[in-house]
Amino acid sequence: MVGEFDDLQGDMGRDYALNDGEDKEVAEAIFEQYLPRFSGDIVPGTVTGAAVALADRLDSLMGIFSIGQQPSGSRDPFALRRASLGVLRIILERNLDLDLVDILRFCNAQLKVGKSAKLSGKDLEKQVLTYILERFKAVYKEKGVKTEVFLSVATLGLSNPLDFDARVCAVHQFTLLPEASSLAAANKRVSNILAKQLANQSAVSLAPNLLKETAEKQLANNLEDLEMLIAPLLANRDYNGILSKLAALKEPVDQFFEDVMVMSDDIELRQNRLALLNKLQTLFMNVADISKLVPAK
Repeated sequence: MVGEFDDLQGDMGRDYALNDGEDKEVAEAIFEQYLPRFSGDIVPGTVTGAAVALADRLDSLMGIFSIGQQPSGSRDPFALRRASLGVLRIILERNLDLDLVDILRFCNAQLKVGKSAKLSGKDLEKQVLTYILERFKAVYKEKGVKTEVFLSVATLGLSNPLDFDARVCAVHQFTLLPEASSLAAANKRVSNILAKQLANQSAVSLAPNLLKETAEKQLANNLEDLEMLIAPLLANRDYNGILSKLAALKEPVDQFFEDVMVMSDDIELRQNRLALLNKLQTLFMNVADISKLVPAK
């Protein structure tokens, strides 16, 4: 039947299952395992259908990657791009709080490819995870989200699509605020300073007694207050709320760089100011690396 009328794939399986007296949800899952079939198609409406649809796609991704047949360039004979987009859409639209690292590890444990395997273990899991999450880039492009916004979240190495998407949406909204460009530039400056100065040493703890300038004292107070305000928001993944509050740092951060010499000749003062900048960066990194919002030159 499906050989002659391929658009009936899933439909006929559901009808045959119902005719054979299978449970209604089982029959529906036989149909839903193929959803979404194309861009804009619906996702599975039942938990069973969603589980089977995810299992089918992830099994294909793991198996085909393991034998070295992953897509290259425009070549994608096994439609793995579509399978990956299907995985992301099902997770997001069904609001499934799933970590792909855990799922792919489970998939890998079920995989039996023997001597034909060209990729296995954690390398296989990592490549498939990276491939799936890279598909987000196309999704966001269609929605008008800039690549820099995607990169600001991708650099954190996350593996929960629901969490990933919540952060991207929050950063996208953040970029619309008037304070965004200034704070992104400041974070870029902080990132460059810390990369050079803390490359071969651990960050020291902030010592309040070493804060000398009014601007650094003010920034330290602001950061301390925000740490307490942000903690419950972070627990609830309220990334919009976090970035909204962090936007208030524009003026104290600008004033800090205007009035304070970070690279002081006094080693203690210098280390303490680096610790303050590290604390600033950490607050933003709770959501994303917004220094990535500054386009590369």
